[in-house]
Amino acid sequence: MLRMRQICLVAEDLDMIEAHLRGVFGLEVCHRDPGVGRFGLHNFLMPIGNAFLEVVSPMTPGTAGGRYLRRRGGDGGYMVIMQCGDIAARREHVANLGIRLITDSANDQTDGIQLHPKDVPGAIAELRWNTGDDQLDGPWNPAGDHWLPAKREHVVTAMTAAELQSDDPSGMAARWSEVLEIPVRSDSDDHPTVALDDATLRFVEATDGRGEGLGGLDVATLDRGHVITTARHHELEVSGDESVVMLCGVRFRLV
Repeated sequence: MLRMRQICLVAEDLDMIEAHLRGVFGLEVCHRDPGVGRFGLHNFLMPIGNAFLEVVSPMTPGTAGGRYLRRRGGDGGYMVIMQCGDIAARREHVANLGIRLITDSANDQTDGIQLHPKDVPGAIAELRWNTGDDQLDGPWNPAGDHWLPAKREHVVTAMTAAELQSDDPSGMAARWSEVLEIPVRSDSDDHPTVALDDATLRFVEATDGRGEGLGGLDVATLDRGHVITTARHHELEVSGDESVVMLCGVRFRLV
C-alpha cells in the first residue's frame, strides 16, 4: 500500500495563501501544528478528500523552508508525503540504496522517514506509516485528532497527481521508481509517471525558469466555475483554457 496522503507547500505569506485556498477551493483548516515551531515554521493543514494539503511558512531566518523559498524564487511545492503499510521494509530498502535521511522518527501511532532531496530529487519525499492504515479516511497523525469535521468536498474532492519538474524528467522518474519499487509508465502525453494507489507522480520538463521542484498538482474538481471565478477575484493567474490556476507558486490543474 502506498498512498499520496499529504502534499506540503511553502509560502512567504501564510495568511494570504490560507485565504486563497479557502476561497478558491472551498477548503477548511483542520489543524495547525505547534510542533513545527521547532523548525522555525508555522503551518496549517486542509483536507482534500482523504488526503491533506499543508502549507508551511518560515517565522525566523535561517530555516530550511526559507532557504527553499530563496532557491526556487518564491512560493512553491515542497514535500510529497506517502502513507505506506510496512515502514520497516521501506526503511530497509532506502538504507540499502544508500539514501540519506533528513528525519527518522516514530511513536506508537506513526512512524516516518524523510529522504534527502540530494539523493531523491524533485521534492522532499516522506514515507510514513500510521495507525488505521486499512481505512481510506483513517487517522493521520500530522493532521491532528479531529480532521474529519473540516472535510469539504463541494468544490474539489481529491488530489489525483503531483507534477515534479526537472531538466531530466526521465532520470528523476527512474530514481523515484527505484525508491518506491513501482515501475515507470508513460501517460498520454508521453510523460514518465509512477502510479501510487490513489494518485500519480508525473515527471515533466522544467520550462518555467524555476528549475527542479514540485511544480503542479491535479485536483478532482466538481465546481470549476467557482474555482475560476474566485481565482480571478483573488487576481490569480488562470491559464490552459481555464483548466489551470496558479496558487502558492504551484500549477493547480482542474481535472
